[in-house]
This record gives sequence, C-alpha cells and structure tokens, in this order.
Amino acid sequence: MNMHKWLDDVKASPVKKPFPILTFPCVQLMDITVKELISDSDNQAKGMKAIADRVDSLAAVSYMDLSLEAEAFGAEIKVTEDEVPTVIGTLVPDEEAAEALQVPGLEAGRISIYLEGMKKALELIDDRPVFAGIIGPFSLAGRLVDVNKAMLYCKKKPELLHTVLRKATDFLIKYAKAYKELGAHGIVMAEPLSGLLSPRLEAKFSAPYVKEIAEALKSEDFLVMYHNCGNYTPKMIESIAGNGCDAYHFGNAIDMAAFMEEWPSDLLAMGNIDPAEQFTNGTPESMREATLKLMEQCCEYENFLISSGCDIPPGAKWENIDAFFAAVEEFYNK
Repeated sequence: MNMHKWLDDVKASPVKKPFPILTFPCVQLMDITVKELISDSDNQAKGMKAIADRVDSLAAVSYMDLSLEAEAFGAEIKVTEDEVPTVIGTLVPDEEAAEALQVPGLEAGRISIYLEGMKKALELIDDRPVFAGIIGPFSLAGRLVDVNKAMLYCKKKPELLHTVLRKATDFLIKYAKAYKELGAHGIVMAEPLSGLLSPRLEAKFSAPYVKEIAEALKSEDFLVMYHNCGNYTPKMIESIAGNGCDAYHFGNAIDMAAFMEEWPSDLLAMGNIDPAEQFTNGTPESMREATLKLMEQCCEYENFLISSGCDIPPGAKWENIDAFFAAVEEFYNK
C-alpha cells in the first residue's frame, strides 16, 4: 500500500473515519485479563481483530504498553491482572550505569511476543492499515533513569541523559524496523514525557532523536505517526511539526480548537476526546455531546481527524466507545 497516498486521501476526504488509540478494551470482548493479553501473541492478534470487527476505524493499532521497551533494557515492571504494566525502580542511577547500559536484542523481555502478535494480526486484518505502537525516545529514557530525574537531568546531567537517549534511539529504530519488515503500515510513537518539558528542552532532548527515528523508517509503504499528550505541546508547535513525522496525535490536556489555529495546515492532527473522563467514566450521552462539540469546533480544518486524547484504558465502557463512533457518524450525516 502506498501509505503517503493513503494519508493524502485521508486529509482530502470530507468524511474521515475516526482513529482512536483503541486496543486494550479488547480484553472485555475476549473475557481475558490484561495480564493474559500482554503475555500471549495469539491473544494480542485476536484482540486487535476483535476491535477491527467491532468498530469502523480508519486503521488498527497495536498495544501502547509503555513498559515494554524499558523492560527489554532490564527495567523492573509491575504487572497486574487488569492494568497496563508500569515501570518501577531506576535502572540507570548514574553515569557509570548509563555507559554500561546495553542496547537489547529483539528477543529481550516481551518484545518477541509483541512482534509475533503483529505478524498474526496482519494475517487477520486486511481491510485497513495496521500500525504498531511504540514508545518515543525521551519517554523511554525517562523510564530508564526515573521520570522525575529525567526532568532534572536535562539541566543537571545532560550528558548522562544523552548517553541513555542514544541507546534508546538505537533500540527503537531496530525495534520499529522489525515491525516494518513484518509488513506493518507504520508506527504510532508515543512521546508524552517530552510534553512536560520547556520548548527549549524538548527541542534538545526529544525532537532530534524523534527525527532520527522518523528518517530511518519513513518510506512509501511505512508512515511514522507521533503522539504527545503533554500539556505544553501548544508551545512546541514549531519543534514538533519539524520533527519529520508523517502525522500527529495530541492529548486531551490541550484545547484542540485553539491548537488547530496554529498547527500547519499540511500536517494531519488527531485528537482529543478524554480517555478517562469520557471513554471510561462518561455516559453515552456525555460522549455524544463531547464528540459533536469537538468536531464542530475542529472539522472546519481539513487536516483534523477525530480521535481519543490518548490510549483508551482497558476498563473503558464499550457503550461509550460505541457512542463515540455513533456520534462521528451522526456528525457527518448531518
């Protein structure tokens, strides 16, 4: 598939299918736990297929498990039955540990499970593009050195941080290339931690590494989509828009309508219905109202695409997910 033509067609279309970051709620459709999902490639493929069968989304995407890549490096993670795993502890406490940090192979941790899950999903889903979810470089580095310390190290220990970022970037390129070789149509790269930085620091510690990843991967048949749900992203438009990715996805921490006024008209921007407030804790009525309101504010921009503001949690209510898709259809049928 010529993915650049696909993307151009999406931007040009007056009616756009929604593309929420929707995977983990498949556990409800399959009656399994999150723990069972993240540890079995068959479950992952069947879960993505179950989502594709349930909703008429623009594309399918694999699981945004932002502990996965850190675990491959050796970080300890917390796994529960019903929540997405999280990183605990600090793998890289000092400069010596940063220098000693090894770039893992693709057999480390659960990486091979996720790659195998994508391979199987591509065999099951043939009616829309299928994207792989991966973490971004600064967000991965933050999980290796400790999220709070990463913010401090930007000023206090920049060389340590760059050492970890170099290794994180090398691994992410290798990991994403494996998805490309399997036949995935692109990646959605989640870089939320950089959205908490100042624009100057984001341009130094995130954007160059994101751009390196994008340039290593982009081709006619493979797109790089960028996600950031940080609340400072409106101040980083110039840097983010110049990081070389093909399309962009933003979180519910920002005013999307105001953001679209400043965002470049030639770049697709997706967002940003609140995953917690609406998908998880809302009602079908509140979801309909929020979705229609956002589309009325933003669909005047041809480069806007309605989506969730971030990854939708495993426990999100399916009645609300269905209401989101119904509201999108209602908007375009008016």
